[in-house]
Amino acid sequence: MAAPQYVPTDPVARVRAYRSNPRRPEPWWADRPGELEFQPYGDRLGDPGPDLGFAYKIARTFEPRLRLHDGEHRHDVVGGCVAVAMRRASIYGRAPVVHDLELAFTIWGYLDPTPDPALVEHRRTLFEGVGHVAHHYVELRDLVDSVPEDTLRLDPDDAARAYAADWRATLDA
Repeated sequence: MAAPQYVPTDPVARVRAYRSNPRRPEPWWADRPGELEFQPYGDRLGDPGPDLGFAYKIARTFEPRLRLHDGEHRHDVVGGCVAVAMRRASIYGRAPVVHDLELAFTIWGYLDPTPDPALVEHRRTLFEGVGHVAHHYVELRDLVDSVPEDTLRLDPDDAARAYAADWRATLDA
């Protein structure tokens, strides 16, 4: 363990280093209550993946660029788009990265300074309250499920081009 500079040390003393055990004693089994032996899949169970909560940290970098309109709340927008980004990351079996959030904010038009008014009205109803997951989980799942997997598999640049051509094609609208 490191020590402050003012602590006297013997310069010729042998320094200890980490040394692993020569063998692992027993294999590990998921046998305690609450441990899953497999990940369940099904309707309304979400999309599991590693370290999905990291998407919230990445989302903070997008907040200054978001273009919100009347009746839209930053908390709901970030919560909904983070959930879409989490689903995209889980498709690839990895933790979220900036491209997942860029795609989510792009296809919903939150990075567009002049989105189609029809999209603004469509997303306003879908995103309403989803930032409060405990109370609006079903609505959040509906929002996430409204983005087709083909759209989630797009490169962010391709998704931006598809959004510019016709936003309805990138969503189940």
